[in-house]
Amino acid sequence: MERLQKQIAFLLEIDKLKKVFRRNYISDGSRTENDAEHSWYFAVAAIVLGEIAVEKVDLFRVLKMALIHDVVEIDAGDVFIYDEEARKGQAEREQSAAQRLFGLLPEDQAAAFLDLWREFEEFQTPESRYARAIDRIAALILNYASQGKSWKRHGVSKAQILAVNERIALGSPALWDYVRDLIEDAAQRGYIDR
Repeated sequence: MERLQKQIAFLLEIDKLKKVFRRNYISDGSRTENDAEHSWYFAVAAIVLGEIAVEKVDLFRVLKMALIHDVVEIDAGDVFIYDEEARKGQAEREQSAAQRLFGLLPEDQAAAFLDLWREFEEFQTPESRYARAIDRIAALILNYASQGKSWKRHGVSKAQILAVNERIALGSPALWDYVRDLIEDAAQRGYIDR
């Protein structure tokens, strides 16, 4: 019963992810998305785009990364990827959050979730490279669909978008080719500054 109580406590705690709002807008531009929506979108995108991963990946492992990668933002908050100042100290805040949040689980699950979260962050395995590529593409396509609403609102340049997202190529060169074309088209349409 104690194990189940810990699992339920964790599930109740991660419900708070629905209240962590990101800078990205949903595709129609009517509002920003929350972290829970982003995690779901990321998971679906990982399934749909799985055939273009540069290496063979354990898709179930990628899906688990998608669903837990932003849990730490319950405590650490969402940091806009293009905000260099806000990113200072982010790793330490997220590590502390991971310890607390995953620590709510029974010891074996806490260790497994923490290991999975670290794998995603460290970007060293085929699964983490593919997962990080999908995490980035999810935000990019929503920014494009909302006519660059978030990019414009925060003054993000084409050069910044390319620099921050070039790691997509390590997870899927085909996806990176698509992203470069998408960014170029966004610049031509005035969704971002050239």
